[in-house]
Amino acid sequence: MTRADWLQLLKLVSKCFGNRLHHFIPAQSIPSRPVRWTVIFLQTILPLGKKPLGLRLLHTLEQMGPVYIKIGQLLSTRPDILGIEVCQALAKLQDKVDPVANLDIQAEVEKSIGQTDAFLSIDPTPIASASIAQVHQAKLQNGTAVVIKIVRPNIETLINRDMTLLIHIAKYLDSRFAIVRRIHLPRVMQDHLETLLLELNMFSEARNQIQLRRNFADSSLLYVPRLYAQFTRHNMLVMEQIFAPSIGNVEALKAANIDMRVLAHKGVETFFTQVFEHNFFHADMHPGNVLIDVSNPSDPMYVALDCAIVGSLTDEDKFYLAQNILAFFHRDYRKVVDLHIRSGWVPITTDPDAFEAVIEAVCEPIFAKPLSEISFGPFMGELLETASEFEMEIQPQLVLLQKTLLYIEGLGRQLYPELDLWETAEPFMQRWAQRNLGPLAIITDLAEQGPKLLSELHRLPQLLKDDGQMTLRLELAKQNNEIRQLQDQLAQMQRKRRRGFFVLIVIVACAAIFGANFAGETGGESGMASLLPLVFSAN
Repeated sequence: MTRADWLQLLKLVSKCFGNRLHHFIPAQSIPSRPVRWTVIFLQTILPLGKKPLGLRLLHTLEQMGPVYIKIGQLLSTRPDILGIEVCQALAKLQDKVDPVANLDIQAEVEKSIGQTDAFLSIDPTPIASASIAQVHQAKLQNGTAVVIKIVRPNIETLINRDMTLLIHIAKYLDSRFAIVRRIHLPRVMQDHLETLLLELNMFSEARNQIQLRRNFADSSLLYVPRLYAQFTRHNMLVMEQIFAPSIGNVEALKAANIDMRVLAHKGVETFFTQVFEHNFFHADMHPGNVLIDVSNPSDPMYVALDCAIVGSLTDEDKFYLAQNILAFFHRDYRKVVDLHIRSGWVPITTDPDAFEAVIEAVCEPIFAKPLSEISFGPFMGELLETASEFEMEIQPQLVLLQKTLLYIEGLGRQLYPELDLWETAEPFMQRWAQRNLGPLAIITDLAEQGPKLLSELHRLPQLLKDDGQMTLRLELAKQNNEIRQLQDQLAQMQRKRRRGFFVLIVIVACAAIFGANFAGETGGESGMASLLPLVFSAN
């Protein structure tokens, strides 16, 4: 890490302590006594004060920039994790981030498109402002109501700076903790950086919006606004304005007599359609990006905005994911185990009987429960914690999908807490299985793959030796596992000799405390500069 990275890290720690975010940590539930007493000590000498934690977290994320605001957007949909009051405060991050000060939108638009007469009028006050861009109402020369989405100036520099720090932290954790290696944190952070940079490219978002609109043409599930491609530039796009309430405005939906049950069921079907039918899913479905067409209260329709982040899966991942979901629906935990081993999501050395037992113990209690009684956040955490005993690795290519599932759950809770996710999703998955895994699908696949199969026929004797190769792979996997254990032991011995890192931790803690004390309620950064030479000399 460079000196600039260390400076950013110290500022981050100082802001967290200055805004008293350490009060989010449930000290009494920490098993390690030294860590528990350290947290209690910090909570005692740096008390919470009168300002609510939700507002403190909101202001911290706003101060820290777009990378952290994205995290806040996700957390804002999870009242089961942070509580209703905190989520209500974070809801501002969805579309009410402070706009760019003194931005001349008329001049910016004219500069971007190279003409002065494209619009009849442009409202200088944004109707929505998020971490990456802000949105202004406008009218075309023919009077058509549109919105202009324009990227914040100099935002790319901020994103690269913050994500560089987070990638460094991820690499450090990955090199020292086995549980972090299982989730491929550096790759997840790198993918997140690439995703954020894609959000800056309005050409990319325009292509995504056109594709999503094409996928749901004439559908009663989802409407995607029309894009005016002639005005799209690298830093701005123009699309039709939709006059509809946000999905987060539950009171407005109730006032419109919306059938919440239908809306919730449509949400689940829309998600599964995007993932398994189109293999192209909107991956940023927080309430600020989802409106509801209330013109037909008994059959409402979703409206998708902001198509900057989309996801897709490889055919292999989609197949294994669908098979896993179907196996879960049927409570066929042995098949779940087999799929995980075959896909490489868990090592080939995994004891299938033991893995099946723990999966069943975690999953069985959640069936036949409405969504109001199921929280997928803690459930996924418990499942991953249990599976980590078998060295289960988190697949980075599924991270966007996991985030989208969390959004769907958060929205479902707000709309119709009684939704039975299993009852809603299972018929869809059964239909998908009939089309993609049934006899007709097999015949179609054989017809498509026939020439390739004939060309590989001479390899049949070699393929029949697969059992022997599987045994060899098993032995190699065991040896590799033993080597990794020796490497971990060696790394642990080396870490014990590195007392300099302990000194660095003390310095960072002191910087945080002094910075927090100087910052107080104002969040200032006084006192930091005097400590930086010590940190740099420690390295």
